[in-house]
Amino acid sequence: MKKLSARRRHPLAAVVVLLLALAATGGLYAAFAPAGKAQADETAQSLAIEEGKKLYAVGCASCHGTGGQGTTDGPSLVGVGSAAVDFQVGTGRMPAQQPGAQVPKKKVIYSQAEIDQLAAYVASLGAGPVTPTDKQVDPAGADVANGGELFRTNCAQCHNFTGKGGALTEGKYAPDLEGVSPKHIYEAMQTGPQSMPSFPDTMMPEQEKKDIIAYIESVNGDETESPGGLALGGLGPVSEGLFAWIFGLGALVAVAVWVAAHTAKAKKS
Repeated sequence: MKKLSARRRHPLAAVVVLLLALAATGGLYAAFAPAGKAQADETAQSLAIEEGKKLYAVGCASCHGTGGQGTTDGPSLVGVGSAAVDFQVGTGRMPAQQPGAQVPKKKVIYSQAEIDQLAAYVASLGAGPVTPTDKQVDPAGADVANGGELFRTNCAQCHNFTGKGGALTEGKYAPDLEGVSPKHIYEAMQTGPQSMPSFPDTMMPEQEKKDIIAYIESVNGDETESPGGLALGGLGPVSEGLFAWIFGLGALVAVAVWVAAHTAKAKKS
Protein backbone atom coordinates (compact mmCIF):
# COMPACT_ATOMS: atom_id res chain seq x y z
CA MET A 1 0.00 0.00 0.00
CA LYS A 2 1.36 3.35 -0.94
CA LYS A 3 1.75 5.93 1.80
CA LEU A 4 -0.53 8.85 1.50
CA SER A 5 1.41 11.81 0.31
CA ALA A 6 1.53 14.82 2.62
CA ARG A 7 -1.15 17.38 1.89
CA ARG A 8 0.30 20.35 0.15
CA ARG A 9 -0.07 23.72 1.92
CA HIS A 10 -2.14 26.33 0.12
CA PRO A 11 0.03 29.21 -1.15
CA LEU A 12 -2.17 31.81 0.62
CA ALA A 13 -1.89 30.11 4.01
CA ALA A 14 1.14 32.18 5.03
CA VAL A 15 -0.73 35.39 4.21
CA VAL A 16 -3.71 34.28 6.30
CA VAL A 17 -1.46 33.46 9.25
CA LEU A 18 0.20 36.87 8.97
CA LEU A 19 -3.17 38.67 8.89
CA LEU A 20 -4.36 36.70 11.94
CA ALA A 21 -1.20 37.68 13.79
CA LEU A 22 -1.70 41.33 12.95
CA ALA A 23 -5.34 41.14 14.03
CA ALA A 24 -4.31 39.55 17.29
CA THR A 25 -1.75 42.30 17.85
CA GLY A 26 -4.38 44.94 17.07
CA GLY A 27 -6.78 43.27 19.44
CA LEU A 28 -4.22 43.35 22.20
CA TYR A 29 -3.57 47.03 21.50
CA ALA A 30 -7.27 47.79 21.53
CA ALA A 31 -7.61 45.93 24.80
CA PHE A 32 -4.72 47.61 26.60
CA ALA A 33 -4.18 51.04 24.93
CA PRO A 34 -7.53 52.59 25.92
CA ALA A 35 -6.99 51.50 29.51
CA GLY A 36 -3.57 53.16 29.49
CA LYS A 37 -4.97 56.33 27.93
CA ALA A 38 -7.84 56.43 30.42
CA GLN A 39 -5.37 56.03 33.26
CA ALA A 40 -3.24 58.87 31.88
CA ASP A 41 -6.31 61.11 31.55
CA GLU A 42 -7.34 60.28 35.10
CA THR A 43 -3.87 61.11 36.37
CA ALA A 44 -3.85 64.45 34.50
CA GLN A 45 -7.30 65.28 35.89
CA SER A 46 -6.15 64.46 39.42
CA LEU A 47 -3.14 66.73 39.03
CA ALA A 48 -5.36 69.54 37.69
CA ILE A 49 -7.69 69.16 40.67
CA GLU A 50 -4.76 69.22 43.08
CA GLU A 51 -3.29 72.37 41.53
CA GLY A 52 -6.74 73.96 41.39
CA LYS A 53 -7.22 73.27 45.09
CA LYS A 54 -4.04 75.19 45.85
CA LEU A 55 -5.18 78.16 43.75
CA TYR A 56 -8.61 78.01 45.38
CA ALA A 57 -7.13 78.09 48.88
CA VAL A 58 -5.26 81.31 48.06
CA GLY A 59 -7.80 83.23 45.98
CA CYS A 60 -11.28 81.88 46.77
CA ALA A 61 -11.52 80.13 50.14
CA SER A 62 -11.79 83.33 52.19
CA CYS A 63 -15.22 84.04 50.68
CA HIS A 64 -16.49 80.65 49.50
CA GLY A 65 -15.19 78.50 52.36
CA THR A 66 -12.31 76.05 52.51
CA GLY A 67 -14.44 73.30 50.94
CA GLY A 68 -16.59 75.46 48.69
CA GLN A 69 -19.49 75.29 51.13
CA GLY A 70 -20.00 79.06 51.06
CA THR A 71 -19.90 81.74 53.76
CA THR A 72 -21.69 84.98 54.54
CA ASP A 73 -19.37 86.66 52.03
CA GLY A 74 -19.85 84.22 49.13
CA PRO A 75 -22.26 81.52 47.94
CA SER A 76 -21.63 77.78 47.91
CA LEU A 77 -19.76 76.47 44.87
CA VAL A 78 -20.90 72.88 45.25
CA GLY A 79 -22.66 71.93 42.02
CA VAL A 80 -21.96 75.12 40.05
CA GLY A 81 -19.74 73.19 37.63
CA SER A 82 -16.67 74.12 35.63
CA ALA A 83 -18.62 76.41 33.26
CA ALA A 84 -19.46 78.84 36.07
CA VAL A 85 -15.81 79.04 37.13
CA ASP A 86 -14.61 79.55 33.56
CA PHE A 87 -17.12 82.39 33.09
CA GLN A 88 -16.64 84.17 36.42
CA VAL A 89 -12.85 83.90 36.55
CA GLY A 90 -12.36 84.14 32.78
CA THR A 91 -14.15 87.52 32.67
CA GLY A 92 -12.33 88.88 35.72
CA ARG A 93 -15.45 89.03 37.86
CA MET A 94 -13.83 86.64 40.29
CA PRO A 95 -12.01 87.01 42.56
CA ALA A 96 -14.21 89.97 43.54
CA GLN A 97 -12.55 93.14 44.77
CA GLN A 98 -15.39 93.90 47.19
CA PRO A 99 -18.97 92.79 47.80
CA GLY A 100 -21.74 94.75 46.13
CA ALA A 101 -25.02 94.59 44.29
CA GLN A 102 -23.20 93.18 41.25
CA VAL A 103 -19.62 92.20 40.57
CA PRO A 104 -18.33 94.04 37.45
CA LYS A 105 -16.17 92.66 34.69
CA LYS A 106 -12.49 93.55 35.11
CA LYS A 107 -9.00 92.49 34.11
CA VAL A 108 -8.37 88.73 34.30
CA ILE A 109 -5.62 87.82 36.77
CA TYR A 110 -5.34 84.09 36.06
CA SER A 111 -4.02 82.34 32.97
CA GLN A 112 -6.34 80.01 31.07
CA ALA A 113 -4.39 77.01 32.40
CA GLU A 114 -4.95 78.19 35.98
CA ILE A 115 -8.63 78.83 35.25
CA ASP A 116 -8.94 75.27 33.95
CA GLN A 117 -7.34 73.97 37.15
CA LEU A 118 -9.68 76.00 39.34
CA ALA A 119 -12.62 74.78 37.27
CA ALA A 120 -11.47 71.17 37.66
CA TYR A 121 -11.33 71.52 41.44
CA VAL A 122 -14.73 73.18 41.76
CA ALA A 123 -16.25 70.60 39.41
CA SER A 124 -14.92 67.87 41.72
CA LEU A 125 -17.05 69.28 44.54
CA GLY A 126 -20.29 68.40 42.75
CA ALA A 127 -21.64 67.85 39.26
CA GLY A 128 -22.70 70.97 37.33
CA PRO A 129 -22.62 72.62 33.87
CA VAL A 130 -19.46 71.70 31.98
CA THR A 131 -17.23 74.18 30.13
CA PRO A 132 -18.31 74.04 26.46
CA THR A 133 -15.98 73.01 23.66
CA ASP A 134 -14.99 75.26 20.73
CA LYS A 135 -17.36 73.28 18.51
CA GLN A 136 -20.29 73.88 20.85
CA VAL A 137 -19.88 77.66 20.81
CA ASP A 138 -18.93 78.09 17.15
CA PRO A 139 -21.78 80.10 15.51
CA ALA A 140 -20.74 79.15 11.96
CA GLY A 141 -23.80 78.07 10.01
CA ALA A 142 -26.20 79.08 12.79
CA ASP A 143 -29.64 80.58 12.10
CA VAL A 144 -29.27 84.31 12.81
CA ALA A 145 -32.98 85.02 12.29
CA ASN A 146 -33.98 82.36 14.80
CA GLY A 147 -31.32 83.66 17.18
CA GLY A 148 -32.82 87.14 16.92
CA GLU A 149 -36.28 85.82 17.74
CA LEU A 150 -34.95 83.84 20.70
CA PHE A 151 -32.94 86.83 21.94
CA ARG A 152 -35.91 89.21 21.76
CA THR A 153 -38.08 86.68 23.60
CA ASN A 154 -35.66 85.70 26.36
CA CYS A 155 -32.95 88.35 26.65
CA ALA A 156 -34.00 91.76 25.27
CA GLN A 157 -35.98 92.69 28.40
CA CYS A 158 -32.66 93.17 30.21
CA HIS A 159 -29.94 93.35 27.57
CA ASN A 160 -31.81 95.53 25.07
CA PHE A 161 -32.67 94.44 21.54
CA THR A 162 -29.07 94.48 20.34
CA GLY A 163 -27.34 93.44 23.57
CA LYS A 164 -26.31 96.93 24.67
CA GLY A 165 -27.33 96.20 28.25
CA GLY A 166 -29.34 98.28 30.66
CA ALA A 167 -30.11 99.12 34.27
CA LEU A 168 -31.99 96.73 36.56
CA THR A 169 -33.31 97.14 40.11
CA GLU A 170 -31.33 97.57 43.34
CA GLY A 171 -28.11 98.69 41.68
CA LYS A 172 -27.88 95.71 39.34
CA TYR A 173 -27.54 95.90 35.57
CA ALA A 174 -27.46 93.77 32.44
CA PRO A 175 -23.98 94.11 30.89
CA ASP A 176 -23.21 95.11 27.33
CA LEU A 177 -22.67 91.97 25.20
CA GLU A 178 -20.57 93.63 22.50
CA GLY A 179 -17.11 92.08 22.38
CA VAL A 180 -17.99 89.21 24.74
CA SER A 181 -16.54 85.90 23.52
CA PRO A 182 -18.95 83.21 22.26
CA LYS A 183 -17.73 80.85 24.99
CA HIS A 184 -18.60 83.27 27.78
CA ILE A 185 -22.01 84.02 26.26
CA TYR A 186 -22.71 80.29 26.09
CA GLU A 187 -21.54 79.80 29.69
CA ALA A 188 -23.70 82.68 30.89
CA MET A 189 -26.74 81.01 29.34
CA GLN A 190 -25.71 77.72 30.95
CA THR A 191 -25.11 79.03 34.46
CA GLY A 192 -27.18 82.21 34.89
CA PRO A 193 -24.64 84.53 36.57
CA GLN A 194 -25.65 87.48 38.75
CA SER A 195 -29.34 88.31 38.13
CA MET A 196 -29.55 86.35 34.88
CA PRO A 197 -31.71 83.21 34.73
CA SER A 198 -30.07 80.01 33.53
CA PHE A 199 -30.99 78.28 30.28
CA PRO A 200 -29.81 74.64 30.51
CA ASP A 201 -29.80 72.44 27.44
CA THR A 202 -33.08 70.89 28.56
CA MET A 203 -34.69 74.32 28.23
CA MET A 204 -32.64 75.83 25.42
CA PRO A 205 -30.78 73.26 23.27
CA GLU A 206 -27.20 73.75 22.14
CA GLN A 207 -28.21 74.79 18.62
CA GLU A 208 -30.48 77.57 19.90
CA LYS A 209 -27.64 78.92 22.04
CA LYS A 210 -25.45 79.00 18.93
CA ASP A 211 -28.22 80.83 17.07
CA ILE A 212 -28.31 83.50 19.79
CA ILE A 213 -24.52 83.87 19.69
CA ALA A 214 -24.67 84.30 15.92
CA TYR A 215 -27.35 87.00 16.30
CA ILE A 216 -25.34 88.94 18.89
CA GLU A 217 -22.25 88.83 16.70
CA SER A 218 -24.31 89.89 13.68
CA VAL A 219 -25.94 92.98 15.22
CA ASN A 220 -22.70 94.10 16.89
CA GLY A 221 -20.37 93.39 13.98
CA ASP A 222 -18.16 96.03 12.38
CA GLU A 223 -20.15 95.88 9.14
CA THR A 224 -23.55 96.34 10.80
CA GLU A 225 -25.18 99.67 10.00
CA SER A 226 -27.49 101.53 12.38
CA PRO A 227 -30.24 103.44 10.52
CA GLY A 228 -30.85 105.51 13.64
CA GLY A 229 -27.51 107.27 13.59
CA LEU A 230 -26.29 107.37 17.19
CA ALA A 231 -27.03 103.98 18.74
CA LEU A 232 -28.76 105.13 21.97
CA GLY A 233 -28.96 101.51 23.01
CA GLY A 234 -30.21 100.31 19.64
CA LEU A 235 -33.77 101.47 20.24
CA GLY A 236 -34.33 102.13 16.54
CA PRO A 237 -34.78 105.15 14.26
CA VAL A 238 -38.31 106.04 15.45
CA SER A 239 -37.43 106.13 19.14
CA GLU A 240 -34.10 107.82 18.49
CA GLY A 241 -35.76 110.37 16.18
CA LEU A 242 -38.36 111.14 18.87
CA PHE A 243 -35.57 111.52 21.41
CA ALA A 244 -33.75 113.99 19.16
CA TRP A 245 -36.96 115.89 18.40
CA ILE A 246 -37.98 116.32 22.05
CA PHE A 247 -34.57 117.31 23.37
CA GLY A 248 -33.64 119.31 20.28
CA LEU A 249 -36.91 121.25 20.37
CA GLY A 250 -36.54 121.72 24.13
CA ALA A 251 -33.08 123.15 23.61
CA LEU A 252 -34.35 125.59 20.96
CA VAL A 253 -37.16 126.76 23.26
CA ALA A 254 -34.67 127.28 26.09
CA VAL A 255 -32.38 129.32 23.82
CA ALA A 256 -35.33 131.41 22.58
CA VAL A 257 -36.42 132.18 26.17
CA TRP A 258 -32.89 133.10 27.14
CA VAL A 259 -32.50 135.43 24.12
CA ALA A 260 -35.90 137.08 24.78
CA ALA A 261 -35.07 137.63 28.45
CA HIS A 262 -31.73 139.25 27.70
CA THR A 263 -33.24 141.35 24.92
CA ALA A 264 -35.88 142.73 27.30
CA LYS A 265 -33.18 143.56 29.89
CA ALA A 266 -31.15 145.34 27.22
CA LYS A 267 -34.12 147.50 26.18
CA LYS A 268 -34.87 148.47 29.80
CA SER A 269 -31.32 149.52 30.44
